[in-house]
Amino acid sequence: MNKLYIGNVSAEASEEDLESIFKQWKIPHSGPFLVKTGYAFVDCPDEKAAMRAIDVLSGKVELHGKVLEVEHSVPKRQRSCKLQIRNIPPHMQWEVLDGMLAQYGAVESCEQVNTDTETAVVNVRYAVRDHARLAMEKLNGSMMENYALKVSYIPDETAAPEGPPSGGRRGFNGRGPPRAGSPGLGARPKVQSDIPLRVLVPTQFVGAIIGKEGATIRNITKQTHSKIDIHRKENAGAAEKPITIHSTPDGCSNACRTIMDIMQKEAVDTKFTEEIPLKILAHNNFVGRLIGKEGRNLKKIEQDTGTKITISPLQDLTLYNPERTITIKGSIEACSRAEEEVMKKIRESYESDMAAMNLQSNLIPGLNLNALGLFPSGAPGMGPSMANVPPPGAHGGSYGQGQPESETVHLFIPALAVGAIIGKQGQHIKQLSHFAGASIKIAPAEGMDAKQRMVIIVGPPEAQFKAQCRIFGKLKEENFFGPKEEVKLEAHIKVPSFAAGRVIGKGGKTVNELQNLTCAEVVVPRDQTPDENDQVIVKISGHFFACQLAQRKIQEILAQVRRQQHQQQQPKTPSGSQPLTPRRK
Repeated sequence: MNKLYIGNVSAEASEEDLESIFKQWKIPHSGPFLVKTGYAFVDCPDEKAAMRAIDVLSGKVELHGKVLEVEHSVPKRQRSCKLQIRNIPPHMQWEVLDGMLAQYGAVESCEQVNTDTETAVVNVRYAVRDHARLAMEKLNGSMMENYALKVSYIPDETAAPEGPPSGGRRGFNGRGPPRAGSPGLGARPKVQSDIPLRVLVPTQFVGAIIGKEGATIRNITKQTHSKIDIHRKENAGAAEKPITIHSTPDGCSNACRTIMDIMQKEAVDTKFTEEIPLKILAHNNFVGRLIGKEGRNLKKIEQDTGTKITISPLQDLTLYNPERTITIKGSIEACSRAEEEVMKKIRESYESDMAAMNLQSNLIPGLNLNALGLFPSGAPGMGPSMANVPPPGAHGGSYGQGQPESETVHLFIPALAVGAIIGKQGQHIKQLSHFAGASIKIAPAEGMDAKQRMVIIVGPPEAQFKAQCRIFGKLKEENFFGPKEEVKLEAHIKVPSFAAGRVIGKGGKTVNELQNLTCAEVVVPRDQTPDENDQVIVKISGHFFACQLAQRKIQEILAQVRRQQHQQQQPKTPSGSQPLTPRRK
């Protein structure tokens, strides 16, 4: 990505003019300027110089009365699924960026590019060429917090020369033919759907892991039937580099064990005396369940494997890095056993969330789960496409056609967390409301010593899912729940008093089934006095997915009641049937 295209070049401009501009701004170039009518090309010595030219010159520097446009030179055949988005506001929230990108299709990866500018730059790969084109058309020049986004293609070396790739699942075609020495894709059909193993290794050992002319890494790949990516260019100058291992669980563990052996041998050869712990990178969404209630899961792994395990604090997380570092200390044998147990827990959490999300996508028609940011797409292997959800009308909250009905949910949060949800000058709650597409308000405290505050969320099912998801996540991030406990909140929804009996079921059968299915606690308090709208409260308590599933199931029951009412309100039959008598519980 070192070749640049310079557009909007005046007919009067010469090679010397362009050379003078590059010299003035101290931007190196490694070849002559190829000047055409209205545009030019030039090569830069490296990607950093090319990025500097784009940042400094594009849309800012004038030549013979025309403002130059500078971007990566991308051959037509390589303008496919990869985009670079520049001039992103420096304090932009992850959920806003993630939601913005996912509006146009499934995002396979999103990586931040290191630049000297105040604003952020990301490279994005879409799953489908048309989605990338649409994103470019819609986002280029669009305003975000007073910053005009700049979007351009970057070379997609894996782009098919013509037409869409035939067959296969998303993610498989983008990798091209299998590498020499690695098994064919048929041997590892699940490589993209499983979570990869991500480890951090000291930079000084990277050379030994790669080996002379790549011989060592090729041998590890071959022996363990894995694909291994060493991210040497990430975090220039950093003391550690990430390595991503794609394989079966056994393949990942074997490759990890081999890498630990190589590092140990290199440490002896170079007289490196410090302990070399195993460091695993894991997405923050899974860490709570790895730790377990009161730290039980982590303590058991430590006891069973004879290791000491620590996890980096939440404060280390950033917009572009949603991963926590799990540091395991012990012998190579012990660390290897601990890696197996840690990754087993993380994979279980991942599979559980994916199953719940797929179920959720069936419950909320048209829900684009990629837009939710639950698994930010910057983390490799985190985001299989879930955009192919059932068409609207598969289920729904209303008996009629068209948009899903708006719902009101009262979510109770710790009173001390109100400031974190509102944010400085109300910025967080505004962004959250915009992102989710819901009205979000915090009700006044019911007394001086109130331990909880009520958040009133109004919006259709997808908006409820997004808003509540973010509130649960924010409370965890801000440490309102300990590192060893899962976030569990209480939500209230109102139902017509005559429908409460349907939620409870005969002898409590329906409510018991609801609790067994969703793992949430569902209570319809008895002896309630219906409010002025003849409604009563249903209380739902549990972690996020449990809470969501229970809400959706209750809304399904209410939709059935409304459909029956609607049918009964059709023109009366000659028999003069009686209206439905309200039944109170």
